[in-house]
Amino acid sequence: MRHKELRIALVCYGGISLAVYMHGVTKEIWKVLRASRVFWNEADGQSATEPPGPSEAVYLSLLQKLETDKRLKLRVLVDILAGASAGGINGVFLAQAIHSGQSLEPLTGMWLECADVDVLLDPDARPWSKAAKFWAAPIVSALLHRPGNAVNASVAPETREEVREKLSRLIRSRWFEPPFSGIGFSRLLCRALTAMAAAPAGAPLLPDRHPIDLSVTATDFKGHAQTLRLHSPGIVVESEHRLPIRFTARHRRADTADQLGTIPELVFAARATASFPGAFPPLEIAEIDRLTAEAAIPWPQRDGFLQRIMPEHARADALASVALIDGSVLVNAPFSDAMSVLRNRPAAREVDRRFVYIDPTPERGRNAQPTAARAPGFFPVIFGSLSGIPREQPIRDNLEVLERRSREVARLRSILEALRPDVDAAVERLFGGAFFLDWPTPRRIAAWRARAQQQAWEQAGFAYQGYAQVKFSGVVSALARLAFEAAPPHDGLNPEGIAQRLHAWLAASGLDRLRDLKGPSSAGMAAFLRAHDLDFRIRRLRLLARRVTQDWEDEPGVTDADRDEARERIYAMLAVYLALEPAAGLAIDLTAPASSVMDDPGAFLDQVAAARALVEHDAEIDARLCEALAIMPPPLRRRVLLTFLGFPFYDTATLPLFRGEGFNEFDPVKVDRISPQDCNAIRPGKAAEALRGTEFYNFGAFFSRAYRENDYLWGRLQGAERMIDLIASTLDPVHALSAAETMAFKKAAFLAILEEEEGNLRTDPALVAGIRGEVEAMG
Repeated sequence: MRHKELRIALVCYGGISLAVYMHGVTKEIWKVLRASRVFWNEADGQSATEPPGPSEAVYLSLLQKLETDKRLKLRVLVDILAGASAGGINGVFLAQAIHSGQSLEPLTGMWLECADVDVLLDPDARPWSKAAKFWAAPIVSALLHRPGNAVNASVAPETREEVREKLSRLIRSRWFEPPFSGIGFSRLLCRALTAMAAAPAGAPLLPDRHPIDLSVTATDFKGHAQTLRLHSPGIVVESEHRLPIRFTARHRRADTADQLGTIPELVFAARATASFPGAFPPLEIAEIDRLTAEAAIPWPQRDGFLQRIMPEHARADALASVALIDGSVLVNAPFSDAMSVLRNRPAAREVDRRFVYIDPTPERGRNAQPTAARAPGFFPVIFGSLSGIPREQPIRDNLEVLERRSREVARLRSILEALRPDVDAAVERLFGGAFFLDWPTPRRIAAWRARAQQQAWEQAGFAYQGYAQVKFSGVVSALARLAFEAAPPHDGLNPEGIAQRLHAWLAASGLDRLRDLKGPSSAGMAAFLRAHDLDFRIRRLRLLARRVTQDWEDEPGVTDADRDEARERIYAMLAVYLALEPAAGLAIDLTAPASSVMDDPGAFLDQVAAARALVEHDAEIDARLCEALAIMPPPLRRRVLLTFLGFPFYDTATLPLFRGEGFNEFDPVKVDRISPQDCNAIRPGKAAEALRGTEFYNFGAFFSRAYRENDYLWGRLQGAERMIDLIASTLDPVHALSAAETMAFKKAAFLAILEEEEGNLRTDPALVAGIRGEVEAMG
């Protein structure tokens, strides 16, 4: 039985009113994650907290089929999310549901009810009577009824009157100011998140201690100062307008108070990323303060949150003047934000990493038209440069980065596989004849660790100096980031500058070189690394976990249950070190020494060493390892112990090759898209025509509930189709599902979704019935 995780980094594009379609897609992804949780709970002997719904039951049966027929036990999870504009809102909601176990069900009714132009209009902007702006009525009528007008050109005949009526109110609302209400939008977002929190919740949708990262893009309209260091002049200050708003959390079953972000923080992120220029006023912090006051929502983390996401503004005491607009203005496809957190993900089993992006309008008109007979005119050039081109910038550069990373991962795996026989032989020679190797104690393990480290030094020869320098630089950089994180906002303080100061201080103290591996001159650097090299400890345990779960050859007398128990214990040990990474996880407050790190680096280093107490934690890990080894069958015990002791040999050979950056997911990254063009099971070749929100320049769904119901339903259907494709693609070609088997699961999922939604979508009585007829006619 192979164990594998399908890990999805989800990137959600902007799409204006197609946010409703994206809600349908993300809701279906959420359904798949819930089914995966039920599947793994059953495998672990845990009863489900609630029975799966009809569509979830289809995904559960698919996972069960992979287990029984294909010998693949698959877990599906989404642990990285990045979004812009409409995609940013949906990313916030889905991330909250994944991390907290809350339900997305309460949001559907709100999307269908509230994503309407009449609801979004600012009360102060609405025409107070039909006579309001009476002089504008002829202009509005001419615009909405003249031959070839925008409504006739882009709206279906059956909804043109509804669109004209609402568009008339919109046009006759206040002019030269955004017609939609900013505080009204924030209230809706707060209402949605509050409804999620109030609804019955299940267990979180990620494994215990697995991280989740969320990033949404916003655009800082006024910009903030960004310092660049050059050769000449030394420092240049430029204006930066990109503003990613990031959240990260690591769920722990024992910590019920753990959260991704507070409601005001999540509202802030969703409101900022979807502040469409001209439609909504820019987001100002005062708006969220007003919201928390109205709703009596405590926000004790306010200052810390604002300083974290806008450190430059905080240092310049300019938070009050911040104005944030739609994230899609500069970054509509935030791949880089998702890629930035890809490294250092824990890997407990084989990983199939996918970047999945939701693009609701892949067929939209492109700005580049090389075959056009005429050059673009005045207004097309202006509007294209201001909006269209930045929004439609291709993702090729991001994909090339992912491809390079995949090549590096494959190369690292091949290097480790090539090294393993020699390392195993070296460790066997070093310890294989040890009389007490089968009876480890904490004291013996500590002695064996030191002996293995010394042998790695001696056998590497002069190459060890390069390894030591890579290690040393990595430790200094990590300490600089820790100081920057712990220090209060300070003008001019940045991780790079702190690292330079630490390097200079350590060089002056003679701690930056291993001049003689055996001589006294090496003792200072060795002591420094023993006190501060946290990453080495983490890499060692992660290699051990991979060796037990991913790179294991079948061995008589060792069962899957034995390896699972070993893996759980290894990850419990790893959690001890991981808790020491952030400043917030330390028992000692580093604020004061971090704020003065440029003046007194030694004091900061001493405080960090005392706070982390790595040598004492090493003794704890040695004791835990002994306890774990004691219950392992002898073949597994010996393999685990020799891998643990052999880690210095692996690290010496591989760390310099990858510039000190480790990889924990040892598989190439693949990229998949979810879009109407990719979903042809129900309407071959015509799936893109199913959406109605694309009408009226992607604002269509804001003018008609019938459109919103249509797009939401198609979002669920197309999300189901692509998720089944993704699950099926985790199988190797030899064990792949047949086309007929895959289509049968899709058809079952479509019918289950239509069953779930039949009583909810009533504006167009023919919608569900019509699609059901198409599904039943499928082959």
